[in-house]
Order: sequence, then C-alpha cells, then structure tokens
Amino acid sequence: MRINYQDEQSFLENVFAAYDFTKEDSKLLADTLVDADLRGISSHGIQRLKWYLNMIKEHIIESKNQPIILKETPTSLLIDANQNMGQIASNLAMKKLIEKTKKSVILVAVIRNSNHFGTAGYYSRMAAEAGLIGISNTNTRPLVVPTNAKDAFLGSNAFAFTFPAEPHPFVFDGATSVVSGGKIQVLAKKGEQIPGEWAINGEREVVKDANVAEDILSAVAFTEKQPGGGVLTLGGNSEENSNYKGFGNSLVVEILTGILAQGSISADTNTGKHDFSQFFLTIDPSFFGDLDVLKGNVESMFDRIRNLDHTPGTQIMVPGDREYKRFDDNKVAGVAIDDTTAGQLDDIAKDLGLKAPKAI
Repeated sequence: MRINYQDEQSFLENVFAAYDFTKEDSKLLADTLVDADLRGISSHGIQRLKWYLNMIKEHIIESKNQPIILKETPTSLLIDANQNMGQIASNLAMKKLIEKTKKSVILVAVIRNSNHFGTAGYYSRMAAEAGLIGISNTNTRPLVVPTNAKDAFLGSNAFAFTFPAEPHPFVFDGATSVVSGGKIQVLAKKGEQIPGEWAINGEREVVKDANVAEDILSAVAFTEKQPGGGVLTLGGNSEENSNYKGFGNSLVVEILTGILAQGSISADTNTGKHDFSQFFLTIDPSFFGDLDVLKGNVESMFDRIRNLDHTPGTQIMVPGDREYKRFDDNKVAGVAIDDTTAGQLDDIAKDLGLKAPKAI
C-alpha cells in the first residue's frame, strides 16, 4: 500500500511526542524516516518504527535525554548522545560542523553513547546543501561476518559522502557490507526470497530465505549467544571476489566510530551499554578553488559517465540519481509500505489513541 508522505510525517511526529521526545526532536526523527521512505530506502523508513519503540520501552533509548558537547575546538567536536536516538546528536553535530567549517575549512565530530541514526546520507546532504563536502559514518549491531569467519563481528557500518552539485548534490550512501540488515527485514516482512548472495548461516552457506536470514540477524544482533552466520562483506562469500576489501572498509569505519569514540565496537553493542558511535567530517571545497568551477567540473564528469555507451535497455546512473528520482515520484505517488508494517502502524496507533496513515 502507499501512504501520503505528509500523513506519515504527522503520524510519526505524534508517535514520538507520545514517547516523550520534544516537539523539535519528534519533527526531526519523523523527517529522517520520511526522507528515507521518499528516497526508496524503506529499510530505514517507517518500517523501523516498532523497532525504535521497543528500544525505548527497554530503555536502550532514553527519549528525555539531550546530547552533551563534551569537548569543542575550532576544528573538532566530541559529543555524548546521552543514550538518546542517534538522529538527535547527529543533527546537532552536523549543524555545528557546517557553522564552523565556513571559518576553519575542515571539521571533524565524533559521537559516543548513541543509537541508530537513520541513513548516513541524511547528514552528509546537510553539508552538501551548505556548499560543503560531507562524510558520515556509524557502527551498528554485529551483523557482518569477516572474510573466512563464520560468526558475525562487524556492523554494516555505513559510509556516506556528498559533494555540492546541480541539479542535486552527489550522494553516495551505503553500507560497507553487501546490504544493510534493514533490507533483509523488509524482504522478510514481504515473505520474499533474497535475490543475491547477501547472508550466510553458521557454515558459511548462502541463505536465500529472508525469514531464515532475519532470524540469524536477530539472534546475533540482540543476544549474547553467537549462533553463527550473518551478512556478507562487500565482495560476497569468497576471497576470489575481493570480499577482504569490504572487510577492510568496514574496519575503517569501526575504527573511526567505536574505537575513536571509546565506545563499544559493533561486536559488543548487543551486550552491556548497547551503544553506537558516529563520525562526521566536513570540508569547505571553496578553499581549494572557486565553488562554481568545482561544481561545474564534477557535473561535467557525471554527465560524461551518464552518457557512456551502455548495455541496451539499461541506464547509467550516478550514485544519488535513483534516490532523487524516487523522492520526486513518491511525493506524488505516495510512500510504499509492506503489509506487515501497515499492521504494526495500526497497532501503534490503537495503543496511543492515534489514527494510522491510510492507503491512498
């Protein structure tokens, strides 16, 4: 079914307010989920709501807490998310970075004691819209199996990079694993098979049944017991396809987040503090040359790529193109949600005395 994105925004704001988030924070949290849904990134959209609310009920997320700036210099920030949603501390960090980068050219922020923060691209786009380069990273629950291992240890460890351009900023936003765990969640809700080599069991055998894969991921991500298996690194199930490169990429993000923040590494976020960490970097490209010239050069490069000779019936799309097209299309057609999520929204609405978004 499809729902109007404005109805989704209003519903989510009311739900978060009912769970003691401030009006400002409720609006931000709703916007991050709606933005993901509009861009076709349903793995990080409203289908996450029940999961978020369960963590609030379990006090993994503390909705009344506010982030604290622990250290600040002209070029750096260290922030304690104070066990609240990652979106709140990340929004604070990026706003501060944008303001300070105009003076100092390059800024870095690290967040500790955080939670899931939505899509990494959301924050990097904030930088690009201000004429800056933006980089965003996070670690996650242990979902990803290192090269030749049988047990999950790493997070899906997102990496986003943006650069100002027209008609829209360049946006690369992706996990350092084959997929994020949320994509498998969506397939499981729909009762669909996994189309590629995304997940393995404890014997490093590829799993195609999304519900089986989701059971594996739930066990490794939320319990201390390690049943074996998980999501594959970029490169798939064999070294011959260079899966050690995806492993290396994930480790880089792990070091920039959990290690640098002195928080939990992904392998330990399913016990104890349940804390995630984030890393942000902003750069003012105008220090290196006229911004309009730089934008023109990058736009020219993208257009040359889009117009390369290509396989009949296909289209060459630069990262971000597909999501911006979906964003425009879904504003008109509505946001698609699966039947399981629709049922969850009805239950949440009933519990809170609200009206769930209806199909359009």
